[in-house]
Amino acid sequence: MDNVQEKPVSFFRFEDLRIYAKATDYSSWLLANLGEPTNERQRSFVNSFCHSAFDIALNVAEGSSRNKSQFEHCLKISKTAIRECIVYTAIALNTGLFTAEESEKSREYLMELTRMIGALIISLQRGSRRRDDYPETTDTTTDSSDSADPIDALDAIDINF
Repeated sequence: MDNVQEKPVSFFRFEDLRIYAKATDYSSWLLANLGEPTNERQRSFVNSFCHSAFDIALNVAEGSSRNKSQFEHCLKISKTAIRECIVYTAIALNTGLFTAEESEKSREYLMELTRMIGALIISLQRGSRRRDDYPETTDTTTDSSDSADPIDALDAIDINF
């Protein structure tokens, strides 16, 4: 019984991705650290900021259930949400909703998320290229990078992102 896994594999495979865990950690951190809005404008700002933060994890989850090219597209949408959060972080600092330390912590989270998503995109692209290098092992009637089985596509990538 030396091959016992330390952690059971989740039914929802995206929950096994480190990038998903990091994105949900950021959303939780954001909710705990944003200052309390004092007026309707600030409330609208906080809601928009949180929405963008939630979109990072939501797009990772959604994309993981799709084929590789669609997963890559969803990851790029997550990167767009990260850039939105960078802008919101600057505005939160300027309006007093974030301290300088909170702003720096937000930026650190977002930079790490950007690196992790970029690495996952590269991993997905390499996996597609490797199959292209060995056409005799692939079915020529279907495009293996657009596999209809999302679990196989997710199994093919390293879950350490």
